[in-house]
Amino acid sequence: MSEQNKGIGAHLGGHLRENGMLMALVAIVVFFLIIVRVFEGVDFLSAQNITNLFLQNSYVIIMALGMLLVIVAGHIDLSVGSVVGFVGAFAAVLTVNLHWPVWAVVPACLGLGLLIGAAQGYWVAYWRVPSFIVTLAGMLVFRGATMWLLAGQNIGPFPKTFQSLSTGFIPDVFGVDKPNMTALALVTLSALVIVAMGWRARMRDAEFGIEPEPGAVFVARNLIVSAALIFVGYKLASFRGLPNVVVILTVLTVLYAFFTEKVTTGRRIYALGGNEKAAKLSGIKTERLVFLTFCNMGVLAALAGMIVAARLNSSTPKAGVGFELDVIAAVFIGGASMSGGVGKILGAVVGALIMGVMNNGMSIMGIGIDYQQMIKGLVLLAAVIFDVYNKSK
Repeated sequence: MSEQNKGIGAHLGGHLRENGMLMALVAIVVFFLIIVRVFEGVDFLSAQNITNLFLQNSYVIIMALGMLLVIVAGHIDLSVGSVVGFVGAFAAVLTVNLHWPVWAVVPACLGLGLLIGAAQGYWVAYWRVPSFIVTLAGMLVFRGATMWLLAGQNIGPFPKTFQSLSTGFIPDVFGVDKPNMTALALVTLSALVIVAMGWRARMRDAEFGIEPEPGAVFVARNLIVSAALIFVGYKLASFRGLPNVVVILTVLTVLYAFFTEKVTTGRRIYALGGNEKAAKLSGIKTERLVFLTFCNMGVLAALAGMIVAARLNSSTPKAGVGFELDVIAAVFIGGASMSGGVGKILGAVVGALIMGVMNNGMSIMGIGIDYQQMIKGLVLLAAVIFDVYNKSK
């Protein structure tokens, strides 16, 4: 075996957590592409299905960004599904019953999410009450509060401006009907930015004497990511263009990736999850960090609640039921560690996409919800076993 092949093998083996989930996502997409085509006669990667995939699973990706920080800090939040339902009900009351304008409803709902996160984070951070207990109580409280606020009935429909949070699309500024040239331009620009940032990071590592990843791995990964982005962008452009939620997801992913990798506070959250006592002795205000992670989770759960309500075009007492399981599973599947201190934003996004692709593919194949739950449970168990195996190695 040549030195180059040894270097590539060593790099892939040393970054098995990051590379494994990305390869798993590709494998799952290819699997459903073949199976759905053969048995159902459906194009799994059609423009309409890709659009539906993002619209149906946007809430998982949004909340996975916040849940990753909570888990990295060494905690858990079981209340996010109930918060989604409660904030959706609050938005419905303000919009439909009280006729508030959307520009006032959105900050009010985000503020409510912030208060909920702060209330739970206060007990976890400053009173040292286990987050499992605090958020389990929150799950029950906000589920009951949702039923009380809605009086057991659905409230809707929402005005078109509120629905556009989830079902709206970015208009084509070039005035072309199909394909949507604005969508193509934005996606192509995103691919170029990703390659440029990767190259810049590679050059920076070389300047500081850090051995970069093998050139073949760098080129292959960027080719695959860029090709996938442009393919998805072309499919979306040939349908209705970029959904608003895709733009929201992209902006949030970039911001949180920058925060966790480049901002001191983000790095301190990892230090906190890795060793809380050592972090505290080094001068890090660990209680404040834990408090802020729960505040952040509350805001993102509120945003997800509005998006879910906008997509359903009504608020229901059952909205958000079981969402916390999908979100937590997405984070662990994406490579986060149960013990805290480990996990990446892009990994959480990949984990959420894996969950979304599985849900979408199994639904197209007509697999019942009973079997879907069992399969997702086994996938989560496999991801955790994979994490334990990596740590033992």
